[in-house]
Amino acid sequence: MMLRAKYLIPVTGFFLLGSCGVIEKSSMHGFDSGYYKLKADNQINKVYVDVEDEKVDAYPLVGNQLSNRVLLAIPSMVPDSIISTPIWFSKKSLDLDITSVLLKYRPATNGVPGQMTTDFNVALYAGWRHDFYRLQIKTNPMGKRHYAIVNRGYDFGIFAGPGSTYIDANTIRDPINYEYNGIIIQFGVAGFLETSFASFGISTGFDCLLSPDRPSWIYNKKPWVGFIIGIALN
Repeated sequence: MMLRAKYLIPVTGFFLLGSCGVIEKSSMHGFDSGYYKLKADNQINKVYVDVEDEKVDAYPLVGNQLSNRVLLAIPSMVPDSIISTPIWFSKKSLDLDITSVLLKYRPATNGVPGQMTTDFNVALYAGWRHDFYRLQIKTNPMGKRHYAIVNRGYDFGIFAGPGSTYIDANTIRDPINYEYNGIIIQFGVAGFLETSFASFGISTGFDCLLSPDRPSWIYNKKPWVGFIIGIALN
Protein backbone atom coordinates (compact mmCIF):
# COMPACT_ATOMS: atom_id res chain seq x y z
CA MET A 1 0.00 0.00 0.00
CA MET A 2 2.79 2.45 0.87
CA LEU A 3 4.58 1.35 -2.29
CA ARG A 4 1.53 2.18 -4.36
CA ALA A 5 1.10 5.59 -2.75
CA LYS A 6 4.75 6.45 -3.22
CA TYR A 7 5.05 5.42 -6.87
CA LEU A 8 1.59 6.21 -8.21
CA ILE A 9 3.01 9.28 -9.94
CA PRO A 10 3.19 10.46 -13.53
CA VAL A 11 6.07 9.08 -15.55
CA THR A 12 7.00 10.16 -19.04
CA GLY A 13 9.36 9.13 -21.77
CA PHE A 14 9.23 5.41 -22.30
CA PHE A 15 9.78 6.78 -25.78
CA LEU A 16 12.29 9.45 -26.76
CA LEU A 17 10.20 11.31 -29.31
CA GLY A 18 6.72 10.55 -28.03
CA SER A 19 5.58 9.04 -31.31
CA CYS A 20 6.34 5.44 -30.43
CA GLY A 21 4.63 3.19 -27.87
CA VAL A 22 5.45 3.01 -24.19
CA ILE A 23 8.44 0.87 -25.03
CA GLU A 24 10.15 1.10 -28.40
CA LYS A 25 10.78 -2.55 -29.24
CA SER A 26 13.84 -3.40 -31.28
CA SER A 27 14.05 -7.07 -30.38
CA MET A 28 11.82 -10.04 -29.67
CA HIS A 29 12.52 -9.63 -25.95
CA GLY A 30 10.97 -6.22 -25.33
CA PHE A 31 9.17 -5.08 -22.20
CA ASP A 32 5.79 -6.66 -22.92
CA SER A 33 2.77 -7.55 -20.83
CA GLY A 34 3.48 -10.54 -18.62
CA TYR A 35 4.65 -11.78 -15.23
CA TYR A 36 7.68 -10.11 -13.63
CA LYS A 37 9.38 -9.53 -10.32
CA LEU A 38 9.24 -5.87 -9.28
CA LYS A 39 12.00 -4.52 -7.04
CA ALA A 40 11.57 -1.07 -5.47
CA ASP A 41 12.43 0.34 -2.05
CA ASN A 42 14.22 -2.92 -1.19
CA GLN A 43 10.93 -4.80 -1.64
CA ILE A 44 10.41 -7.57 -4.18
CA ASN A 45 6.91 -8.33 -5.42
CA LYS A 46 5.64 -10.81 -7.99
CA VAL A 47 3.47 -8.82 -10.39
CA TYR A 48 1.61 -8.99 -13.66
CA VAL A 49 2.54 -6.01 -15.85
CA ASP A 50 -0.05 -4.68 -18.29
CA VAL A 51 1.75 -2.65 -20.99
CA GLU A 52 -0.49 -0.35 -23.04
CA ASP A 53 0.17 2.56 -25.38
CA GLU A 54 -0.62 5.16 -22.73
CA LYS A 55 0.40 3.52 -19.45
CA VAL A 56 1.97 0.62 -17.62
CA ASP A 57 0.18 -0.97 -14.64
CA ALA A 58 1.60 -3.60 -12.28
CA TYR A 59 -0.81 -5.89 -10.40
CA PRO A 60 0.51 -7.95 -7.45
CA LEU A 61 0.13 -11.70 -7.06
CA VAL A 62 -1.26 -12.73 -3.70
CA GLY A 63 -0.41 -16.39 -3.39
CA ASN A 64 -1.40 -17.78 -6.78
CA GLN A 65 -4.16 -15.24 -7.30
CA LEU A 66 -3.80 -12.04 -9.32
CA SER A 67 -5.09 -9.00 -7.44
CA ASN A 68 -7.06 -6.28 -9.24
CA ARG A 69 -5.34 -3.67 -7.07
CA VAL A 70 -2.77 -1.59 -8.94
CA LEU A 71 0.56 -1.79 -7.12
CA LEU A 72 2.45 0.49 -9.51
CA ALA A 73 0.96 2.77 -12.17
CA ILE A 74 3.08 4.55 -14.76
CA PRO A 75 1.04 6.89 -16.99
CA SER A 76 2.72 8.51 -19.99
CA MET A 77 2.52 12.16 -18.99
CA VAL A 78 4.99 14.73 -17.76
CA PRO A 79 5.79 14.07 -14.09
CA ASP A 80 5.64 16.75 -11.42
CA SER A 81 8.77 15.30 -9.83
CA ILE A 82 11.50 12.81 -10.64
CA ILE A 83 11.56 9.62 -8.59
CA SER A 84 14.89 8.74 -7.03
CA THR A 85 14.30 5.18 -5.80
CA PRO A 86 15.57 2.58 -8.34
CA ILE A 87 12.81 0.47 -9.89
CA TRP A 88 13.63 -2.86 -11.52
CA PHE A 89 11.55 -5.44 -13.34
CA SER A 90 12.98 -8.91 -13.96
CA LYS A 91 11.85 -12.17 -15.51
CA LYS A 92 13.13 -15.59 -16.56
CA SER A 93 12.15 -17.30 -19.79
CA LEU A 94 13.11 -19.98 -22.29
CA ASP A 95 15.20 -18.50 -25.11
CA LEU A 96 15.16 -19.96 -28.64
CA ASP A 97 17.56 -18.41 -31.14
CA ILE A 98 19.04 -18.87 -34.56
CA THR A 99 22.76 -18.41 -33.99
CA SER A 100 26.01 -18.19 -35.91
CA VAL A 101 29.58 -18.46 -34.65
CA LEU A 102 31.26 -15.59 -36.49
CA LEU A 103 34.78 -16.41 -35.32
CA LYS A 104 36.19 -19.76 -34.25
CA TYR A 105 39.60 -20.22 -32.66
CA ARG A 106 41.00 -23.71 -33.14
CA PRO A 107 44.04 -24.54 -30.93
CA ALA A 108 47.22 -25.86 -32.50
CA THR A 109 47.16 -29.57 -33.26
CA ASN A 110 49.14 -32.06 -35.40
CA GLY A 111 51.77 -29.47 -36.25
CA VAL A 112 49.21 -26.94 -37.53
CA PRO A 113 49.35 -23.63 -35.59
CA GLY A 114 46.28 -22.28 -33.83
CA GLN A 115 44.02 -20.46 -36.27
CA MET A 116 40.95 -18.25 -36.46
CA THR A 117 38.28 -19.29 -38.96
CA THR A 118 35.19 -17.54 -40.32
CA ASP A 119 33.53 -20.46 -42.10
CA PHE A 120 29.75 -20.38 -42.64
CA ASN A 121 27.65 -21.99 -39.91
CA VAL A 122 24.19 -21.72 -38.35
CA ALA A 123 22.66 -23.43 -35.34
CA LEU A 124 19.52 -23.66 -33.26
CA TYR A 125 20.11 -22.46 -29.70
CA ALA A 126 18.03 -23.14 -26.57
CA GLY A 127 18.81 -21.60 -23.20
CA TRP A 128 17.44 -20.12 -19.99
CA ARG A 129 17.26 -16.33 -20.17
CA HIS A 130 17.31 -13.73 -17.38
CA ASP A 131 16.09 -10.22 -18.27
CA PHE A 132 16.35 -7.05 -16.19
CA TYR A 133 14.49 -3.82 -17.00
CA ARG A 134 15.52 -0.67 -15.14
CA LEU A 135 13.58 2.57 -14.95
CA GLN A 136 16.21 5.19 -15.81
CA ILE A 137 16.24 8.98 -15.88
CA LYS A 138 17.35 10.50 -19.20
CA THR A 139 17.66 14.05 -20.51
CA ASN A 140 16.62 15.08 -24.02
CA PRO A 141 18.45 17.75 -26.10
CA MET A 142 16.06 20.40 -24.71
CA GLY A 143 17.25 19.69 -21.19
CA LYS A 144 13.99 18.05 -20.08
CA ARG A 145 14.21 14.89 -18.02
CA HIS A 146 12.12 11.82 -18.72
CA TYR A 147 12.05 8.10 -17.97
CA ALA A 148 13.07 5.17 -20.16
CA ILE A 149 13.26 1.42 -19.69
CA VAL A 150 16.79 0.04 -20.15
CA ASN A 151 16.96 -3.69 -20.88
CA ARG A 152 19.89 -5.92 -20.00
CA GLY A 153 20.04 -9.69 -19.73
CA TYR A 154 22.03 -12.87 -20.04
CA ASP A 155 21.44 -16.53 -20.75
CA PHE A 156 23.23 -19.86 -21.03
CA GLY A 157 22.33 -22.84 -23.16
CA ILE A 158 23.23 -25.36 -25.85
CA PHE A 159 23.28 -25.23 -29.66
CA ALA A 160 23.64 -27.53 -32.65
CA GLY A 161 23.57 -27.04 -36.40
CA PRO A 162 25.32 -27.36 -39.77
CA GLY A 163 28.30 -25.50 -41.18
CA SER A 164 31.23 -25.74 -43.55
CA THR A 165 34.99 -26.04 -43.19
CA TYR A 166 37.93 -25.97 -45.59
CA ILE A 167 39.60 -29.35 -46.13
CA ASP A 168 43.06 -29.76 -47.69
CA ALA A 169 46.27 -31.74 -47.24
CA ASN A 170 47.22 -29.73 -44.13
CA THR A 171 44.09 -30.71 -42.19
CA ILE A 172 43.94 -34.40 -43.15
CA ARG A 173 46.39 -36.88 -41.62
CA ASP A 174 46.29 -39.21 -44.62
CA PRO A 175 47.89 -37.86 -47.83
CA ILE A 176 45.36 -36.32 -50.24
CA ASN A 177 45.79 -34.34 -53.47
CA TYR A 178 42.47 -32.48 -53.41
CA GLU A 179 40.73 -29.77 -51.40
CA TYR A 180 37.09 -28.90 -50.80
CA ASN A 181 34.61 -27.28 -48.42
CA GLY A 182 33.38 -30.02 -46.14
CA ILE A 183 30.04 -30.12 -44.33
CA ILE A 184 30.13 -30.29 -40.54
CA ILE A 185 27.65 -30.58 -37.69
CA GLN A 186 28.64 -28.40 -34.72
CA PHE A 187 27.62 -28.90 -31.09
CA GLY A 188 28.35 -26.76 -28.08
CA VAL A 189 27.38 -24.49 -25.21
CA ALA A 190 27.17 -20.70 -25.21
CA GLY A 191 26.62 -17.76 -22.91
CA PHE A 192 24.98 -14.58 -24.20
CA LEU A 193 24.79 -10.98 -23.08
CA GLU A 194 21.46 -9.51 -24.12
CA THR A 195 20.45 -5.96 -24.99
CA SER A 196 17.35 -4.56 -26.67
CA PHE A 197 19.12 -4.60 -30.04
CA ALA A 198 21.52 -7.57 -30.08
CA SER A 199 22.53 -10.89 -28.54
CA PHE A 200 26.19 -11.79 -28.51
CA GLY A 201 28.50 -13.95 -26.46
CA ILE A 202 31.13 -16.64 -26.14
CA SER A 203 30.72 -20.25 -27.20
CA THR A 204 32.71 -23.44 -27.07
CA GLY A 205 32.08 -26.68 -28.89
CA PHE A 206 33.30 -29.24 -31.35
CA ASP A 207 32.67 -30.16 -34.99
CA CYS A 208 31.91 -33.48 -36.65
CA LEU A 209 32.92 -33.72 -40.32
CA LEU A 210 30.34 -35.55 -42.46
CA SER A 211 32.61 -36.54 -45.36
CA PRO A 212 34.57 -39.84 -45.60
CA ASP A 213 37.70 -37.95 -44.48
CA ARG A 214 36.26 -37.56 -40.98
CA PRO A 215 38.53 -40.15 -39.26
CA SER A 216 41.62 -38.36 -40.60
CA TRP A 217 40.49 -34.75 -40.06
CA ILE A 218 42.75 -33.20 -37.43
CA TYR A 219 39.92 -31.08 -35.95
CA ASN A 220 37.31 -33.83 -35.76
CA LYS A 221 35.58 -33.51 -32.35
CA LYS A 222 38.35 -31.19 -31.12
CA PRO A 223 37.22 -28.26 -28.93
CA TRP A 224 37.20 -24.68 -30.17
CA VAL A 225 36.23 -21.27 -28.73
CA GLY A 226 34.17 -18.74 -30.67
CA PHE A 227 32.31 -15.44 -30.79
CA ILE A 228 28.59 -16.07 -31.32
CA ILE A 229 25.58 -13.90 -32.18
CA GLY A 230 21.88 -14.75 -32.04
CA ILE A 231 18.51 -13.75 -33.45
CA ALA A 232 15.51 -14.51 -31.23
CA LEU A 233 12.78 -16.85 -32.44
CA ASN A 234 10.45 -16.50 -29.44
